Amino acid sequence: MAGSGRFFEDFIVGDVIRHATPRTVTVGDVAMYQGLYGDRFVVQSSDAFARRIGYPRSPVSDLITFHVVFGKTVPDVSLNAFANLGYAAGKFLLPVYPGDTLVSTSEVIGVRPTSKGDAGVVWVRTRGVRSDGASVLDYVRWVLVRMQGGRPVQETVVPELPSVVDPSELGAACPRIETSAWDDAEAGSTRRFDDYEVGEKIDHVDGMTVEEAEHQLATRLWQNTAKVHFDGFAQKSSKIGRRLVYGGHVISLARGLSFNGLENAFHVAGINGGRHVAPIHAGDTLYAWSEILDKQPIPGRDDVGALRVRMTGVKDFSTAGFPRTGEDGKDHPNVVLDLDLWLLLPR
Repeated sequence: MAGSGRFFEDFIVGDVIRHATPRTVTVGDVAMYQGLYGDRFVVQSSDAFARRIGYPRSPVSDLITFHVVFGKTVPDVSLNAFANLGYAAGKFLLPVYPGDTLVSTSEVIGVRPTSKGDAGVVWVRTRGVRSDGASVLDYVRWVLVRMQGGRPVQETVVPELPSVVDPSELGAACPRIETSAWDDAEAGSTRRFDDYEVGEKIDHVDGMTVEEAEHQLATRLWQNTAKVHFDGFAQKSSKIGRRLVYGGHVISLARGLSFNGLENAFHVAGINGGRHVAPIHAGDTLYAWSEILDKQPIPGRDDVGALRVRMTGVKDFSTAGFPRTGEDGKDHPNVVLDLDLWLLLPR
């Protein structure tokens, strides 16, 4: 049936799915992104600043690229998903500018039915490609997808994924920049790559309450058609009983909050891993904190370095004590996001 989406039985390892429809990124997307998430990173905010350090103009936020590419995949990959389980091996390969048109494709790289027999895990590698054929984003995600029942399923194939993206693969995320032209006052901080220490924890301080209208608008903006985000009537009979906020919306809110303490972290260059630990709903307030896991130079680059940052999103709970696990050693009950990123900073 048209629009019914794929069920677990429909995913065959090796299949490549071309997703409809191409999307041209515009300055309207940039304005909407800032309005929804409060993004303040200077390279994406000021054409004048971006040109001064070596860009032709301000690139769009890397997470705009992520949302556009991700949104295309939903009707074909996760329309019948119970949950989006995780991300890995993500690389932002080129800056994207207003006017660029993006297309998404996904390759099925793994499948595993659950023991319960009503669903299965599907792994896909998704690529975002510009209309000129240049790749701008490559990442893996895995989702728990409903079975339709009554049909055979493929034997289990679980892909091997790296625990971390090699820093040598991160340099293409931005052109060589002129660090002497980087104005710390305009950027909002004097702290650059060498000023951070491994093990350092940063409380991003502010909180943002998720509004019903805003998360609905955002999910439509990125053309994400997942029913769990929209159909309030249907969700009344679900286990949770209400609409879920799109996980990417939570990621962008946390990224916006992270400006407090990571002001000069102007590019998301890689996604080492991540998961949506628990759902978030309209009315919940999101806070965030980060831990510096590693810092690495990028081969052949003396202008930028890469910080490996574990960003934790927490709802309705103070981040002052840097919560991640509860007293039982499991996930803290208020943690909703656990995301491992490579961020680029000027040196």
